[in-house]
Amino acid sequence: MRAIVMREFGGPDVLRLEDVPEPAPRAGHALVEVTLAGVNYADVHVRGDSYLASVELPYVPGNEVVGTVDGGRRVVGLCRGGGYAERALLHRRVTWDVPDAISDEQAVALALQGNSAWHLLFTSLRLTAGETVVVPAAAGGVGSLAVQLAAHAGAKVIGLAGSPEKRALAQELGAHAVVDSTAEDLTERILDAAGGPVAAALEMTGGATFERTLAAVAPRGRLAVYGFAGGDLASVPTRELMARSITVSGFWLPQLYADRTALPTSMRALFDAVADGTLTPRTGAAYALGEAARAHHDLAARTPTGKLALDAAR
Repeated sequence: MRAIVMREFGGPDVLRLEDVPEPAPRAGHALVEVTLAGVNYADVHVRGDSYLASVELPYVPGNEVVGTVDGGRRVVGLCRGGGYAERALLHRRVTWDVPDAISDEQAVALALQGNSAWHLLFTSLRLTAGETVVVPAAAGGVGSLAVQLAAHAGAKVIGLAGSPEKRALAQELGAHAVVDSTAEDLTERILDAAGGPVAAALEMTGGATFERTLAAVAPRGRLAVYGFAGGDLASVPTRELMARSITVSGFWLPQLYADRTALPTSMRALFDAVADGTLTPRTGAAYALGEAARAHHDLAARTPTGKLALDAAR
C-alpha cells in the first residue's frame, strides 16, 4: 500500500511517499480503508522531533483518519501514527461510526481537533455561561471549533488571530471581540476587548504570547496550555500564580484515549452539534497523499484556514 514515510527528522521534505506493507493485525483494532487523513500541528512537531512523545524511525505520521470498515461502514478515529496511508489500524475504543448527516470532511475535523476543543473548554477550563474566555488561533482547526463551542455555551469569546481575514472569520464564528495575536501589547488589547481580566484562557503559542495571555487572566482564573506552536516553551511564574491564585493546566488529548467515557461523551456532543447546526467545522484543502510535504509547508506558514487533510485515494 502507499504511505507517507519519515526516515529522518527535519523539514517537510522528509515526508516521502513509499510502498510499504499493510499494518499487521492487532487485537482490539480494525483495519480501515482510509478516505481522509487529518493533518495537524502535532504532526509538524513529530516531523521536527519536538513532539510530546518520541517516535521511532522509520515512521508513518498521522493521528486521525476517516474511512470505511466492513465493506463500507464509515468510521472516524484516532491513532498514534500510521494515518498518512491508504490503510490504518484504529483501536475500537477510539473509533466511532460517522452519522449520515456528517460528511467525511467534517468528521475528520472532529476526531482530534474537535475533541481537543471540547475537553479544553469543558474538562480543563470548566467553562460556564457568562464567563469570558480567550481563544488563540481562533480561525484555525482547534480554535475555530472552540470559538463556536464556547459561544454556544454562553461564554464571551475573545478570539486571537494574526491577520484581518482570520479575525473577521473568528467574529463570524461567534467571537465577541477579536485581537491581533502578534501585537506586543497583547495583554492590554485583551483587557480592553474583554472589559477587564478574563476568567479563562487557552494558550498554544508559548514564549511571550504565553506570558502576555497569562497576564490577562483574572485572580482565581484558569489557563489551559495545549501547544507551543511558536517553538518556545514558556516557564510558569509560580510567584504570580500564587499571588493571583491562578490555575494553569496542561492538556494532551492522548491522555484521554484510555478513558471509557471522556471521548465517547465529547464525540456524541460534537456529532449532535454539527447535526443541529450549532457547530460548523471549517473544512479546508484536501491534498493528494503524495502532497503531504506541501500540506505541512502550508500549515507551518499558517496561511490556510479550515481543516487540512490528505486524500488517500489520490
